[in-house]
Amino acid sequence: MRLYPKLVPILAREIIQKLTADNDIEVEPIRVSDAEMDLSAIMREYLANEERVNQATREALERRGYDSAKFSQVKREMADVRGFQLGEDGIEFVINQMLEFLLVSRSVEEVFSDDNAMRPKILAIMKKHLDIEDEIDREARGRLKHLQEGTGAFEVEYQKTVDQIRRARGLI
Repeated sequence: MRLYPKLVPILAREIIQKLTADNDIEVEPIRVSDAEMDLSAIMREYLANEERVNQATREALERRGYDSAKFSQVKREMADVRGFQLGEDGIEFVINQMLEFLLVSRSVEEVFSDDNAMRPKILAIMKKHLDIEDEIDREARGRLKHLQEGTGAFEVEYQKTVDQIRRARGLI
């Protein structure tokens, strides 16, 4: 799962709406936008930390003389050194941050449910929006059936096609 900056406000809005509608939390109507902004801030902070890890990864690749093919491997190393969670673990980390926020927020009047009741609801909303990478991959591969996978031409066209699909969906 990948968290896109453009999805952050949508995720925050849906999470607050769902938890409020299910009576897991109580938010005064005048404070709903504040609660959404606070959840957005948690996700944006995660994205900022991920960008710092990406930058450190690019610098490490350059220092070590590696090509970009080792980016994922070196990124994992950089994330481990910094104690930063990636992928599914990163989403779990963000959800835990949100749950902690709900308990201390001035925007949230009352929390009625425990973490175990709210976590699956938040995760379902996150997955609905963040599991689009597989869908994008299938669509890109479908468009490139005329090229043989594994070739240089395929790789170049695949990346261009994925970027086009992301742009068309408003993700980048």
